[in-house]
Amino acid sequence: MKVLVTGGAGFIGSNLAMALEHRGHEVTILDNFLTGNFNNLINFNGNVMVGDISDTNTLSKARDIDIVYHEASITDTTVTDDRFMLQQNLEGFRNVLDFAVARRIKVVFASSAGIYGNSKKVPYKESWNYRPLNAYAFSKLAMEKMAKFYSDKHSIPVIGLRYFNVYGQGEYFKGKAASMIYQLYNQIKSGKKPRVFKFGEQERDQVYVEDIVDGTILAGESSIEGFDMFNLGSGESVSFNKIIELLQKSLGTKYQTDYFDNPYAFYQNHTMADISKARKNLNYKPKFDAKKGIPRYVQILEGEK
Repeated sequence: MKVLVTGGAGFIGSNLAMALEHRGHEVTILDNFLTGNFNNLINFNGNVMVGDISDTNTLSKARDIDIVYHEASITDTTVTDDRFMLQQNLEGFRNVLDFAVARRIKVVFASSAGIYGNSKKVPYKESWNYRPLNAYAFSKLAMEKMAKFYSDKHSIPVIGLRYFNVYGQGEYFKGKAASMIYQLYNQIKSGKKPRVFKFGEQERDQVYVEDIVDGTILAGESSIEGFDMFNLGSGESVSFNKIIELLQKSLGTKYQTDYFDNPYAFYQNHTMADISKARKNLNYKPKFDAKKGIPRYVQILEGEK
């Protein structure tokens, strides 16, 4: 199968592109390399296109594509230019959908658990009301609505995946937008106390990137003919204190945690995905909980040093 992965030099996109290539697909990556990193593609053997999906002419260069995995996005939730965020995420996705409609092909795209906002009930179900707290989360909700409109109007399959807190190899270049697991690893590795908001009891659904890639490919291989949305997470939540414990056990350290006040007025204290729908319809079965995923990730990071 001939596959296009937008944002293929990014964290999730590069892991996805490599996995698809290993499965025997002919993979083309499209990335503008503003946030993606070429180091993620050193072992990639497919076609790399440099361009921006918000430019209507960029996608026309892709030939004979059977399916699009759309991972390109501005993902930094601290970006304050709402117009830039929405222009890139919404208009870029519109171009992807127009591309798919013209070729009658499937689109699988990355949404986000951020659309649930500060919901106090867990686990999060796909059918719940949405409360996006920033422009990034709003852009993902707007993308979902756009996807449904295109799928209903043009009768093409479009599947959205609400990723929870993804961590794993290939995120090193993301800076402050990298996972808490990676940031805490760097603090401990550099001999500093791990720092988290008081008192480290906040919980997140931390999902290993290999599980996200598996779930994304399963969505692409599914027989779904219209529009649908699925949560992709680990199906469990883990506290920051537990993350620190697992990291220190893997690294053989015993630093005391430095707790500090949370400066944010809006903050998600507990997230967890209800993955029953993805289990039933996509046969999605995460292989890694935090006890397995974090030591595996540390082993990979230590090998890279």
